[in-house]
Amino acid sequence: KTEDWDSIAVISYVYGYNYLRSQCAYDVAPGGFLASVYHLTKIRYGIDKPEEVCIKVFSPRSNPQIPSVFWIWRSADFQERESYDMLGIYYENHPRLKRILMPESWIGWPLR
Repeated sequence: KTEDWDSIAVISYVYGYNYLRSQCAYDVAPGGFLASVYHLTKIRYGIDKPEEVCIKVFSPRSNPQIPSVFWIWRSADFQERESYDMLGIYYENHPRLKRILMPESWIGWPLR
């Protein structure tokens, strides 16, 4: 569930997934859900092949809201902003959630 994502993110960090390799978002299907995808990695000294996990969080198109993971992985900053800018997913509690690629005057979400 979308509302469980913040707890799942904290648990993932506690279990060693200390690096957000990438975050992206996509439109699942016309009229369907929007998805935010997180690629997490366990970075440990001396390990050549770190453990990785991919987590997808789905949100309804009508009110796309997903808890931000900025406070856990700071690298989510620009990535969540890009997903907001392109698809209109609102990342709750993100400190600087505003357009990053499109002009502030742009109306709508280009990738929906």
